[in-house]
Amino acid sequence: MVAPQPLIGSVRVAPRILLAYRALIGSGRRHQNRPNLKAAATPRAHEPPRRGDSSRRSVSRAAALGLGIDAGGTQTRWALASQAGEIVAEGQVGGLSAVQMATKGGQQALRDGFAELAAQVLEVGRPAAVRAGLTGFGSGAAELSDLIGAPVGLSADRVALSTDIEMAYLDVFAPSEGYLVYAGTGSIGGFIGEDGRFERVGGRGGLLDDGGSGYWIAREALRHIWRTEDESPGAWRHSAMAREVLEHVGGSEWSHTRRFLYGVDRGEMGRLAMAVAAAAGSDAMALRLLEQAGAELGRLARILVQRFGPRPVALTGRVLQLHPVIEQACRGALPPGIAVQTRISRGHHAAARLAAAAASSKPQPRTAAPVVSAP
Repeated sequence: MVAPQPLIGSVRVAPRILLAYRALIGSGRRHQNRPNLKAAATPRAHEPPRRGDSSRRSVSRAAALGLGIDAGGTQTRWALASQAGEIVAEGQVGGLSAVQMATKGGQQALRDGFAELAAQVLEVGRPAAVRAGLTGFGSGAAELSDLIGAPVGLSADRVALSTDIEMAYLDVFAPSEGYLVYAGTGSIGGFIGEDGRFERVGGRGGLLDDGGSGYWIAREALRHIWRTEDESPGAWRHSAMAREVLEHVGGSEWSHTRRFLYGVDRGEMGRLAMAVAAAAGSDAMALRLLEQAGAELGRLARILVQRFGPRPVALTGRVLQLHPVIEQACRGALPPGIAVQTRISRGHHAAARLAAAAASSKPQPRTAAPVVSAP
């Protein structure tokens, strides 16, 4: 296996990557809000590829493309960028995590997921380089790079890895511009300094913390429901939150919850937060949990401000879309005078543009990998 080139690690962003990103960030920000990108016509995971689309076949011949991947617990998004920084296509598959490398079953799930992703990508064009941000990434870069590169016909040295929060940060800010608080299945606060060092707050996983995340909301809701059942059996019938949550779980018996807890992945657990949000209009406890989630996210931003000084804060992730009270509580937990904005994270766009910058060097396709073209 070819040794991987220096990557964006979980601790430091290489200076050459910072230079490449600064060179592209202007064109990237001009493109990211354009309403008529070619990406709007690209197939997504739930759409069958369209046959005979010559414009999509021509993309692969026109120029070297960079493939960006943003892999999270609930969904994995990809994008292809041209050398000019324009996003020419994007799509998504199910949730994937670097943590899955720890087991054989998880490794197979990653192979299957990245194979599905590659099939979508190769319908549009063959990338010359890949930049992937994955939740849970911290070690095992060579093996994971090989696993990601193989389905698109690239060797491991054409794949650069980082955490997903680093890519999300670079989609919103240039280094040292501000702080990012992300809340999806998990939660984390992040800051990249001028020297390229990535600083994190939180993001320790659902068993320890991940305060304010979808997983955290689901865990706290289930804890409250079953503690209340201990005190007053049958109380779930009088709680809108309990009814919503237990319906999602599959039933009102403890056996249903136990089967759910030990039988689903992190992403499915995180999605249970939607049931809590659905009950917030009529259940005081559900609303209180969402307020507490917002306060937990505000804590992440507040710690970053305390450690590195006042800067703008960007809030992103699907949890912020569950209910307005989450953002309100988060803002209320911050010191006065801190500018706060909510953003829809497009980390896969930032990753694709960085990959396109790296694609200027000659790619090394695998001879063993079949060439897949649009049918």
